[in-house]
Amino acid sequence: MRLLVVGRLSGQLATAVKMAMAHGAKVQHVERGDQATEQLRRGQGADLLMVDYRVDIAALISANENERIHVPVVACGVDADAVDAANAIRAGAKEFIPLPPEADLIAAVLSAVADDERPMISADPSMKHVIQLADQVARSEASILITGESGVGKEVMARYLHAGSKRAERPFISVNCAAIPDNLLESELFGHEKGAFTGALARRIGKFEEADGGTLLLDEISEMDVRLQAKLLRAIQERVIDRVGGTKPVPVDIRIIATSNRDLAKSVADGSFREDLLYRLNVVNLRLPALRERPGDVAVLAEHFVKKYAAANGVPVRPISADARRALQAHRWNGNVRELENAMHRAVLLATGPEIDVDAIRLPDGQPLAGGGSAPAFDAGPAARAASTADAVSRAFVGQTVAQMEKTLILDTLSHCLGNRTHAANILGISIRTLRNKLNEYADEGTTIPAPQSGVAASGYAA
Repeated sequence: MRLLVVGRLSGQLATAVKMAMAHGAKVQHVERGDQATEQLRRGQGADLLMVDYRVDIAALISANENERIHVPVVACGVDADAVDAANAIRAGAKEFIPLPPEADLIAAVLSAVADDERPMISADPSMKHVIQLADQVARSEASILITGESGVGKEVMARYLHAGSKRAERPFISVNCAAIPDNLLESELFGHEKGAFTGALARRIGKFEEADGGTLLLDEISEMDVRLQAKLLRAIQERVIDRVGGTKPVPVDIRIIATSNRDLAKSVADGSFREDLLYRLNVVNLRLPALRERPGDVAVLAEHFVKKYAAANGVPVRPISADARRALQAHRWNGNVRELENAMHRAVLLATGPEIDVDAIRLPDGQPLAGGGSAPAFDAGPAARAASTADAVSRAFVGQTVAQMEKTLILDTLSHCLGNRTHAANILGISIRTLRNKLNEYADEGTTIPAPQSGVAASGYAA
């Protein structure tokens, strides 16, 4: 993780920096907000800004956003009171760290923001076969396409490849192509020159140059606009890029890894993805099986997440009971490893006995896993239950317009996915752009849109 500290390096802030470095962070330091923005412009990127609360945090975030730079901010300070902390959060900081710092708090903030501690864990033969192939190609310079459903661990695999490559000591830069609007993605990837657009007050180095010598991950590349794909193809073929507003090409030395949760061959057929770009990216394809296809991984991953979130939340590590293990194995995990991770995070917080029992493992809406909890007094059989459910659903939709039904389906699916837009779009079978357009339309109507969620709310379930 790359940490940029902004503010005067007092004794307590210096101690916080040392703690961050002890947890593996690579730390740089500037005293002023404008220096931080300039450093980010030059391509000396950061995953997190730790900013003294006396720095103008709102102005720093605004300057970064004007330059299309999006880096999360945590505020910190010595002798700050509740008002100072609240003001920092209102200005845009994600967290406030009081100084002198606590080692556990520093570790938790770094983990929550960067989440780089995602080792490759597997016990299932189907996944071990993929890892073996990854080991074979990791040290090559070949472009690699990682495919699989949302939540299977594609970015974890990309980081694993980078760690095993000859570029491991150089930067690993990730760009989520689905999360950045088309009009911003070109600048994010290739950078821009001063005056290229309103707000471009200075040259900015893009992700291609920031990753020079290392690895660039193009996450969910299937969502990239086809017009930008042509520029990406040239960058991969010629190893040069053109900054927005630039007049001469800039050479880059990078390895490309791309991910997609869609069938890119179908995207080529329908004209939304360039065939020549697919050939360039798909030198080696690593298909990650869904969690339901690798049952041997469920238990080992569940145990890993229990240890991870017990440490992050300062609670004891409880073993998983036999009944809970059976329920975990029986569940389909449509959200894959990400859904399992969220479920075990909740379980760590909800468990009360000496073990994590099946009652502590809940779905996002608070319902137990299939097969968990108390059995109903009467079971009419799966056919009768299915018929009853279908009848109830059909009756609920009678009298609604198609637009109302579509809105209900989209919002319910988004809530089921804890606000994850990419996962919801995948389940709905629509593009992330179509989903965003629908959500913007609903928001304009005054509808509350589920935000991406994490942690546990006052109700005891995921918020």
